[in-house]
Formats: sequence, C-alpha cells, structure tokens
Amino acid sequence: MEKVVLAFSGGLDTSVCIKLLEEKYNLEVITACVDVGQPENEISKPEKAANKIGISKHYTIDAKEEFAKEYAFRCIKTNSLYEGYPLSTAYARPLIAEKIVEIAKKENATTIAHGCTGKGNDQFRFEATIRSESDLKIVAPIRDLNLTRTEEQEYAKSNGIPLPSEKIYSIDENLWGRSIEGGLLEDPATPSPEDIFEWTKSTEDAPDTPEIITITFENGEPIAINDETLSPVKLIRKANEIAGNNGIGRIDMIEDRIIGLKSRENYETPGALLLITVHKALEQLVFSRKELKFSEEISEKYAELVYNGLWNEALREDLDVVNDHMQKRVNGKITLKLHKGSMKIRAREAKKALYNQDNVSFDDKGIDQREMIGMVKNHDIQGEEYFKVFKKE
Repeated sequence: MEKVVLAFSGGLDTSVCIKLLEEKYNLEVITACVDVGQPENEISKPEKAANKIGISKHYTIDAKEEFAKEYAFRCIKTNSLYEGYPLSTAYARPLIAEKIVEIAKKENATTIAHGCTGKGNDQFRFEATIRSESDLKIVAPIRDLNLTRTEEQEYAKSNGIPLPSEKIYSIDENLWGRSIEGGLLEDPATPSPEDIFEWTKSTEDAPDTPEIITITFENGEPIAINDETLSPVKLIRKANEIAGNNGIGRIDMIEDRIIGLKSRENYETPGALLLITVHKALEQLVFSRKELKFSEEISEKYAELVYNGLWNEALREDLDVVNDHMQKRVNGKITLKLHKGSMKIRAREAKKALYNQDNVSFDDKGIDQREMIGMVKNHDIQGEEYFKVFKKE
C-alpha cells in the first residue's frame, strides 16, 4: 500500500480526510503537524486525535524559530501588508508545506494530502510549494469530493470518527497572528463580538496610562525591546503582549481572496503592526527618497506574492536580495508611545542616517539659501507653459 502524508490539525476536515484517504484512495496515512507558534493545545491535539482514529505514525515538527526568523522577520523587513493588514497565515503555509514534503520523502510516501476546501486560499499556498519542491502526488479529499460540512459530519459519525468540539468560528493562529472568520462574521453588517479576540484588549479596556517602549533594530530586524535582547520567537511574543494589552492589532475587513471571492475577515496582529510601524519609522532616517518610494513597491509586490502562495517564485528571492542589501543600513532605535489603540513615534535614532540636522536647521548656514533661487525659478517650467497656453485663452 502506498503512503500518504497528511497535513493534520485534528479538526473536522483533516480528521475526515484520514478515513477518506484509506477508503477512497487506498493509501496508508501518516499524519504531521508543524508547530509555527500555535497554542500548546493545538500542537498536542493532532497526535491525540490521530491515535484515536487509529493512525500508527504521527510527526510533530517544531518550526517556531525558523518561522520567526525566516518568515515573520521578512514581513517586517519588507513592511508587507496585503490590502492593509500584516499577513500571518499566508507566511506560515509555505514553511508547513516544506516540512510535510521533507517527511514524505523520509517516509518514501508517494502522496501528500491536505484538508483545504475549494473556496479558500490555502489550497494554492500548499500546492504551489509542494509542486515546486517535489514530484509527489497531491490529493485534497474535501475539495476533490466536493463535500459540504454537513456531509463531513455525517461521514464522521458513520465511520466512528471522533468529532472535534464544534467551533463557532474558523480560526487559524500562529506566532505572527490570528485570523477569525465564519459563523455570524460572514454577515458584513454584524459587528465583531468581543469574544472572538484573545490577544488584544478593546480600546475601552486598554490601560488609561500610556506605555513608552523602545525597539532596537539590526540589519532591519528587531533584536531588543526596552534594551532586552530577545530571540526572534520571544521578541515577537513580547511585542504581541505589549501591543495587544494597549488595544492595538484588531482588523476587521473585506478581503479579496485569490479565487476572486470577497470574504469578511477579522485579524489580531498586534506585534506585527507594532514592529512594522517602528521599522518604517527607522527606514525614514536611513533611506533616500527614491529608496523609500521603491520600498513601497517592494512591500506591495512581496505581500501579493506571499498572499498568493508564490513563496518559491523567483521574483520573491530577487526582492529579498535587493531588500536585504538595503536593510544593512537599518540599524538603530525607535521609541514610541502606546495608548488605547494608538501608536505615536516619540524618538528616532539611527547609527548612520541621511538626516542632517545642520543642513535642515533654520539657525545654520550649512546650505546657502541663495543657491536655491535658480532651482526654484525653473522648478515648474512645464506647468508655467501649460497655464500660459491653455488657461489664459
């Protein structure tokens, strides 16, 4: 019997996939869960669920540090926002797929399986990475058999599959953020209830006293908060805690999925918003005007590639080469004030900055003002001609 490695979360979709893979595809199932910073119970649950269903081999792979350093930190260094929000799920999917491929090769499996439906983004993200890194076959039972959630539940009951506790919402969580969708949130006219949030306080419940913090960067990557040097994982968790406690990080939006559907999404990304905000503030000190403009283009294109699951696209690596070169100058500290959902930059320090206080000061003659006369005179030659020719008729 050929082997299949199933990306397994222990939820309804992937639990049903185990029996479907055995019954419909005649495959021996190996399950695997990749730890990218999910809650501890979400890491232990898959193995317990797999054992209950009768799976003899399950893998749990700790990839938190790799996810933080090689994925979340790239989100910071590129300031990548998709339609205005920091990506979290999208950054985790290529790493998870890569680890699943490694297990499949180790086990001499012929196939990789996932529990994605045909309506979401993850089918693209998983399969783009799997296909680029292997020649393994891919099956997605829920999508391929066109199953509804009700049909899945009925199949689970008829096959003795333990049904996981029903969740009102569909939630994906990793070190970098939480996404919440489904249920009553599918109606855009319905306000997001308070109970969907776990990482952030509401602005009303956030502390009345502002919090001042300083974040230190080296080569574009955050290395310390309040002068305490931290590993990438610990730094991100601390940033999540600080920003979330101050009411920062809630996003409620209508998002455009890869397949063209609009979906109502709620996100909690407190640490990501905090770290990207201060990173951009530091770049303003060290980048030229043209670099800042170009970095905006990098940000938009990078986020688009990651959202669409194109992590192994050549352009993504090209952008990293350019951006990593630019980030070598992003060294310094940013101090900011957090208060009831707001973030205000208070101080900026860079080891080497293009900002020259002597030149910009009104009390210094570093630049001879008289030399500007000719520059100002010829600043808008075409505008002058246009107005004379077309506006004075």
